[in-house]
Amino acid sequence: MANARFNARVNADEVTAELRRAAGRGLRLATEHVLAVSNQRVPHDEGTLERSGTAVVDEADLVGIVSYDQPYAVVQHENLDYQHKAGRSAKFLELAVREEAEVVKLMIAKQLRQVLK
Repeated sequence: MANARFNARVNADEVTAELRRAAGRGLRLATEHVLAVSNQRVPHDEGTLERSGTAVVDEADLVGIVSYDQPYAVVQHENLDYQHKAGRSAKFLELAVREEAEVVKLMIAKQLRQVLK
């Protein structure tokens, strides 16, 4: 039987901090991705609603937020009776979040894996 010895020093605080930064980068990429997918579906007349979309990340809490900043955004999102141009729909943001959930996970995981290499 072969035996091997080695000494390793790990600064857990440094590792944790780097993983949090990587998670933040992944979350930023993911929220921007969800916004882009949602923008492909957002009801579009003049493009005001689409242009109001933002992706924001709270790096301290690792929370990503995608939102639209127009007074009528919620109504456009929730009203299933409105008629929209082809490819545009109500629930534009909700559908993007649901359909891209796996992609979001992979985007964040990729950033974490780069730290752990």
